Amino acid sequence: MELTEEAMTYLEERIPELAENATNQAFLETLAAGETVLIAENGNIIEVFPNGNRKIIKQIAPPQIISQMSYTISKV
Repeated sequence: MELTEEAMTYLEERIPELAENATNQAFLETLAAGETVLIAENGNIIEVFPNGNRKIIKQIAPPQIISQMSYTISKV
């Protein structure tokens, strides 16, 4: 079955939401399995434990904001 352009655009627009949900689910499943998770928060790498405790591992540089760029590919 071929997707219409409209259907493909709709699905592509949902990618960020799906990625966020998958990341959150993996975070929760990892903690539920009794493992720790590393996160970046407020300029620190933080180890999150299954019991909710947090331990600062390292300070990090603030994130860099990169503006979106677009490219045009010419047909040969």
